[in-house]
Amino acid sequence: MKSGDDWSYWRVLRTGRLAPLLVGVVISSVGDGMLVTALPLLALAVRGDTPAALVIAIVEAAPYLLATALAFAIGLGRLRVPPRALLIWDCLLRGVLFVGLGVLALSGDLSLPVLVCGLLFGSVFRMVAISSRRLVMTALVEPAGLFAVNGLLSTSQGITLYAAGPVLGGVLSAVGQPGVALLVDGLSFFLLLVVLLVVVPAQSGSVRGTSIPASGLRILRRVPMAARLCVVVFCVNLFYMPVEVALPLLVRGPLGGDGATLGVIWAGFGIGTLIGAIGTNWLRRLPQQRLLVAIIAAQGLVVVLLLLVPTASLATAVFFALGVVYAPFTPVVYTLVQSVLHQDEQQPVLTLWSAVSVLAAPIGLGLAGPLITAVGVHGGLAVSAGLTLVLVPIAGMGLRRDRDRAGDQPVEPVPR
Repeated sequence: MKSGDDWSYWRVLRTGRLAPLLVGVVISSVGDGMLVTALPLLALAVRGDTPAALVIAIVEAAPYLLATALAFAIGLGRLRVPPRALLIWDCLLRGVLFVGLGVLALSGDLSLPVLVCGLLFGSVFRMVAISSRRLVMTALVEPAGLFAVNGLLSTSQGITLYAAGPVLGGVLSAVGQPGVALLVDGLSFFLLLVVLLVVVPAQSGSVRGTSIPASGLRILRRVPMAARLCVVVFCVNLFYMPVEVALPLLVRGPLGGDGATLGVIWAGFGIGTLIGAIGTNWLRRLPQQRLLVAIIAAQGLVVVLLLLVPTASLATAVFFALGVVYAPFTPVVYTLVQSVLHQDEQQPVLTLWSAVSVLAAPIGLGLAGPLITAVGVHGGLAVSAGLTLVLVPIAGMGLRRDRDRAGDQPVEPVPR
């Protein structure tokens, strides 16, 4: 992909149906962002005698379990599933079940088993919906617009999932109760459903025929760089998960904060990802493998800083820095992978890629709960930072072999 032909964000937004679709995605992402702060607080409210760290880990892992299994089934198989249809099913299921959970929480009838089961089954299509959104949106532009679309998705995620959403979730939890966030999130998916039905063509992002030429695993074997990158992304996500479990306990314990404080800290991360995502457009000429290794190193160092903060305001500053350094990671990775694939290869590979990388979340959360219960909040953060920094030279060596073979040059896109 020649840098001189790259589309700007503004040119992509002028592309017909993409702008209203992005608005729908933004609104639903605000609802998801509210759950970043509301779910841990709701888990603590219904936990009974279960250890706090274990309950937070269980509740936050529940949305990933069945979703990851479905993503693997699609990524490893050859059956064609239209991305638009997957998005519609996700909106319907999450809308109905999350609204139901919100109503139960507001009425005081929500129990921990019901919450876990609702999140488990309501999020079945969550993983495939993530890759389907990317497929549908990138299908609406030419290959030169791939980097800009991926950058816009990360920018909107920075604004909604980690800034506006967590703040709203924290405020609603502080002045009302966390169940309101579940209710609003469910309603936001009905709005996205309307946008999908109105503006997205029926076959947007789909492959031709009824089956995919090869499974995602077989395609990944043809692209060793993509396979090794997948392993690196999995490890980065896995080693980060103790931070997700430790943060609510850090806020309510040593930092002396509440739900609103937690929302502000996540907002700092969101503002950082927003700034980092906007700046990502100027990083496209850098050697991408080296950039990914630098991001991993910076993430480990920032978690070390989190160990040392004595106040919530400094924790917010640390999470702001974490957002800035992490923001370029996703658009760089996905653009690099998409640029070497044919269009009919993208659904199985991106779905399998998402499943493998996000599988780190339930595994990491499941391990983080007992880990933090055993070694404490600061001990869990130290383990997270240490493992991430150990990964840096390993990732550098693994990606260097591709750089030696490819000259560390941007990969030319495969003609569609």
